[in-house]
Amino acid sequence: MPTIKVVDITPRALSGDTNLDSEPNLAVNPENPAELVATAFTPDPMNGPLAPVYVSTDGGDTWVLNSVVPGNGRLGTGDISVGFGGQGGRLYTGILNGTTGDLQILRAPAITTSTPMTVLVDRRVEDQPWVVAATVTANGHSTDRVYIGNNDVGLEPGASATVDVSADAGSGPAPAGFAPVRLDRRAGTLFDGPPVRIAVHPDNTVYIAFMSVTATGQAARMTFDVVVTRDDKGGIGPTPFEDLLDSADGTAGQRAATARTVRFNPQLRTLGQERTGADLSIAVDPTDSNSVWIAYCDNLGGTAPTDYVLHSLHSTDRGQTWSTARADVIDGKNPSFAVNSAGLVGLVYQQLVHNQWSTVLELTADGFATTESQVLHQAPGDVPPAGSQLPYLGDYIRMVTVGTDFYGVFAGNNTPDQANFPVGVTYQRNANFTTHQLLSTDGVTRVPPSIDPFFFHRAA
Repeated sequence: MPTIKVVDITPRALSGDTNLDSEPNLAVNPENPAELVATAFTPDPMNGPLAPVYVSTDGGDTWVLNSVVPGNGRLGTGDISVGFGGQGGRLYTGILNGTTGDLQILRAPAITTSTPMTVLVDRRVEDQPWVVAATVTANGHSTDRVYIGNNDVGLEPGASATVDVSADAGSGPAPAGFAPVRLDRRAGTLFDGPPVRIAVHPDNTVYIAFMSVTATGQAARMTFDVVVTRDDKGGIGPTPFEDLLDSADGTAGQRAATARTVRFNPQLRTLGQERTGADLSIAVDPTDSNSVWIAYCDNLGGTAPTDYVLHSLHSTDRGQTWSTARADVIDGKNPSFAVNSAGLVGLVYQQLVHNQWSTVLELTADGFATTESQVLHQAPGDVPPAGSQLPYLGDYIRMVTVGTDFYGVFAGNNTPDQANFPVGVTYQRNANFTTHQLLSTDGVTRVPPSIDPFFFHRAA
């Protein structure tokens, strides 16, 4: 029978933490799934120059902080995501440096090293890096092929969705082969949204999804298309990401959804205490590179006062045509699709219902005709108060697969109450589940609720 575990990854030594440690990300070593790295907006507890990542070497049961990321700021780093190569245990990281704001692409030989990560790329005026890594073997030689999606806002006005690609990121000095590729080729794009999401198949098919903004209006509204690009040779070559042409205008990049509208403003709190407008996910079935899943959110089809809706789409013809995959999720956000080695599709998302944030994991083997659904976490949407910090939960969560297992991370209210965790939970930080009280490092002093990153693992 499948089992699910949920772990609050804040270490015991940080039991006094009251930060909003939001916007989490996760990587699992495919060679050794006991090795995991998670990230969040977490500053170095000693106020040193390096920001931390969370590291587990026992499959996610226990976690420690390892400060190896350049540029520790008020929130640690800015946006940060991580990915392991398929062989050798190398970790790749994309960040917005916490002190300079620059996009940096980083590499570490292993997750346990205390040496600062090597800077491979440093570039200004960027947003939301997203890392996907794989190992490719050819002629008996294995190389790490790494993709860093990012929004190169320095290109605005105009198309800004970009991916940095390296055919051999594991060796060599900076920039280790990384070079940017502009993805949005369509005339009329005003700019692209922050998320640039990537899905890589073992046969070298690479899909990338982004939000192409075509109009803006009053009340922070924008109109956008969801665009999917594809490369059938790993994104390596003189004309990458031109293998999927739009059926209507022949431009590289098929529009999976068009003329969607959303209220988008980085400072607006239009869903509980959270901002909206940058939710996007894509996944490819590792057993069939023709089968692709995407999820996105907009303000069409919901109900007042938020009318925010999570939509899911599926393509069975390599991204050329798309159909509805499941019923819409009203007031849902932060979708993350993943597909395991048996073709089982997973979708995790967060939903605000009656002022309660719930994190829900759904799995289906038949295109959502039937589902296995589990609520991983539920808690009041106004505790703790966000104050001036945004994002609250974050603009994304992440789920990945290794073999048949699903691994993920989300952010949420950390009140120690078993009723908030229907499938159970383990805390590292000091907590009293009888009194529902967090306790500081001394085990006595009370600590108010805040936002913590939570790890989950669904084992087959």
